[in-house]
Amino acid sequence: MSRGSYHHGNLRQALVDATVGLIEQKGPAAFTLAEAARLAGVSAAAPYRHFEGRDQLLEEVARQGYLDFAARLEAAFGGGRPSALSAFLRMGQAYLTFASEKPGFYIAMFESGLSIAGNAELSAAADRAQEALLTGATALFARIPADRRPPPIMVANHIWAMSHGVVELFGRGRPGSRVPVTAADMLESGVLIYLRGLGVIPS
Repeated sequence: MSRGSYHHGNLRQALVDATVGLIEQKGPAAFTLAEAARLAGVSAAAPYRHFEGRDQLLEEVARQGYLDFAARLEAAFGGGRPSALSAFLRMGQAYLTFASEKPGFYIAMFESGLSIAGNAELSAAADRAQEALLTGATALFARIPADRRPPPIMVANHIWAMSHGVVELFGRGRPGSRVPVTAADMLESGVLIYLRGLGVIPS
């Protein structure tokens, strides 16, 4: 790809796409802005038209990742049909699918050490993803008396942590390949055991 192939309107996205590839190859800390520019086919100075530096480019990758991630979670929940439980389990599978299909974005979001609070647009995108899980968790306990419901945010965060743990187990070096279950089965069984303990599922 020659320099100048990207016009002003899509240079920003070209740099994001290049950075995703570099993250997948090298990790979130081992690439430079110049490398992203070279991979995008532009001069080393070109990225500065859109980004102040490498960290801001990485934040944009994470922001786009969170938006895609949130949209997948929302679609998986699908209004809680046919039941809140089945919809919630679909959200867990959507989490695993995203991590598998978009590893560069996933790493930027969760493993790059970015400060989400320092970027309003990134923070809003991350909040949207958490809100999707919170909606699912709230629906799970709708039929349980209010005085017996656990805080939905606690449940959402526990499931998020469980999902992230399964991704790590079956992703980085694949230590999960040593166990006789799939990532999807491990996550679903773990979620069901957790929800049974909270009284969502009868013993």
